[in-house]
This record gives sequence, structure tokens and C-alpha cells, in this order.
Amino acid sequence: MGAYYDEIEIEDMTWDEVKGVYHYPCPCGDRFEISRRQLANYEDIATCPSCSLVIRVIYDPLDFEDEPPDDEQGTGRDDEEGLEESDDDHFEDALDKLILHDDAFHNNRI
Repeated sequence: MGAYYDEIEIEDMTWDEVKGVYHYPCPCGDRFEISRRQLANYEDIATCPSCSLVIRVIYDPLDFEDEPPDDEQGTGRDDEEGLEESDDDHFEDALDKLILHDDAFHNNRI
């Protein structure tokens, strides 16, 4: 994408704790928004939900590398973690059940 309205440093943006996004005023009266997850995924385009303008966010991706894969807070991520733990209880190692038969190999060899 080459047509940015502007390039803004992350330090000039404001963190919105409620929405979980950085924001910056848009000329249309709304605001450009970008999440920490987007920044962690090397996405540097903040969009305005009310118009077609976009800005490029200047930031250091290393500042966001420890960000969890999904920064949405709520029960969704907790439920997934709970499922992972319960699945681990029933995990069976496939290598323990692996049986190698040389018969097929030997039958094809003449």
C-alpha cells in the first residue's frame, strides 16, 4: 500500500485501555486505530473505521514481540487454554503405538 494519509510514530498515538487499541485523530472526526496484536504481527497500517484514510505507524516491532497471539481479553482465550489442558490429560504418544512391519518390505524383495 503506497497512499498513506500520514506516517505517525507510535509514541504520538494514545493507548485506549477500553478498546485495546492505539489511536490517533483522523481528519474526518473519528480516529485511526491499530491493536497491539497487529503491531506484533508486523502490521503497520492503522485504519479509520469511518473513512478510507489510513496511516502508517512507525514503531519498533521488537517492542511487541512478546505480545500474546491474541490480545483480545475475555473468556475466548481462557476457554481455549482450558481445552488445551484437558486435551493434554488424554494425550497418547503416537510413537508408543507405532508398529513397524518389515514383512511388506521383505515380501517385495526377491
